[in-house]
Amino acid sequence: MMQNKEKFLNNIASNLGRERRTNGVERPKYSKQPQWDVLADASTDDLVEVLKKQCLKIHTDVKETTLEELPEVLDEVLAMYEAEKASVWDDDRFERFGLSSFIARPGVSIWGESPADEDIRISEQADVGITFADYTLAESGTVVLLNGGGKGQSVSLLPTYYIGLIPLSTIVPRMTQVTTKIHEMAQAGERVPSCINFISGPSNSADIELNLVVGVHGPVRACYILIDDR
Repeated sequence: MMQNKEKFLNNIASNLGRERRTNGVERPKYSKQPQWDVLADASTDDLVEVLKKQCLKIHTDVKETTLEELPEVLDEVLAMYEAEKASVWDDDRFERFGLSSFIARPGVSIWGESPADEDIRISEQADVGITFADYTLAESGTVVLLNGGGKGQSVSLLPTYYIGLIPLSTIVPRMTQVTTKIHEMAQAGERVPSCINFISGPSNSADIELNLVVGVHGPVRACYILIDDR
């Protein structure tokens, strides 16, 4: 519910030295829209190469696999991180992508199966958090997670390591495409999650004397598993 809307808008008009406009306002149509030009003609394979190069810059491991080999590759990454306890989303893509037996393992906890506070504690103590990406930005090496319901944000933020399962169908050039999708969801009256996470590799900070330190808060390492679902 909006509060003080009229007062806020009237104050802006007053500071602009004009009367408040309440009608006849149209969204401008810009002749130049460079945000759409970046990687505009890139194919999926091109975007994958851009994403892989960016992952080197953001200290993120990358694995590539097919649908059939996904379970084996996931186990390889878990072994690489020496991870035994996993926290995962309650997401039907785990079943659709052939990971039903994985999420049934004793060491795997599915978000939402416990009370909220307990789910947070479980994720905090997990070795690795695993989610599917809803969108993936090739330009910045970013996975976009639409949280809510069985898709708790703690799964990607609290465990020691993070694994992002990235179907190639989720890869887009950059932020422009995703913000447009979210806007279209809102315009269509669809539910837009109150929390949308944009995650670009493991946590890091250069706040102290501009020295980059990776793994300051949240997952200390991250791996993107690129899944060819074409």
